[in-house]
Amino acid sequence: MRATVWNENVHETTEPHIMPFYPHGIHGEVASALSEQLGAEVEVRTATLAEPERGLTEEALAATDVLFWWGHLAHDEVDDAVVERVQRHVLGGMGLVVLHSGHFSKIFTRLMGTTCSLSWRDDGDREAVWTTAPGHPITAGVPSPLVLDAHETYGEHFDVPEPEETVFVSAFSGGEAFRSGLVYRRGRGRVFYFSPGDQKYPVYRHPAVRRVLGNAARWAAGDGEHRTPAVSHPRRGELIEAQAGTTTRS
Repeated sequence: MRATVWNENVHETTEPHIMPFYPHGIHGEVASALSEQLGAEVEVRTATLAEPERGLTEEALAATDVLFWWGHLAHDEVDDAVVERVQRHVLGGMGLVVLHSGHFSKIFTRLMGTTCSLSWRDDGDREAVWTTAPGHPITAGVPSPLVLDAHETYGEHFDVPEPEETVFVSAFSGGEAFRSGLVYRRGRGRVFYFSPGDQKYPVYRHPAVRRVLGNAARWAAGDGEHRTPAVSHPRRGELIEAQAGTTTRS
């Protein structure tokens, strides 16, 4: 399995109080969790916003079975061409795991076709993540509830399409509830959204969260299903013109 962990890497490089939690960046912590959970089963690379083509070149995505995505402050800085490229690969069969505030990323909102908005506050509430689909591979070996002593609070309504399955639901000490683990299929690709992981809290060092990440990688990467080439699909007018041998664009 070939995994790429993408992170904008802005908080970790601009906010000193976050650095002790993630000295190698959130991407580094997620990558270490995958290596810890999957061992020789996985090859992990990381990519960040500052890299050329945001670290998500055609070659990099072609060599990725599952892409993890963490973003928050710089969603708009991800070029539309890169988003289009990622979407093509997901539709062709690459898995995608979207983490925490990645719900507002361009790639997730494009794949969902909705605002992906939610309610939130940050008072360090206790979060209990309850398993609602005990037979799903992503929940294997994960305690129910998975307890985070302090975390940012997300709440409904979460404006996403009805998922294929809701595998986790969170309850917060302040009273909110949130669908915190959702699975989808888009084209040939599998998509998992998992909400725990705010940058102010060392969530990705939690053993049970690391188990979720490993399980998610296995599930999203698929089980040997054929992956189609990631090709662009022209607009109907362009296709007709190309067949006619013209250069005009509608």
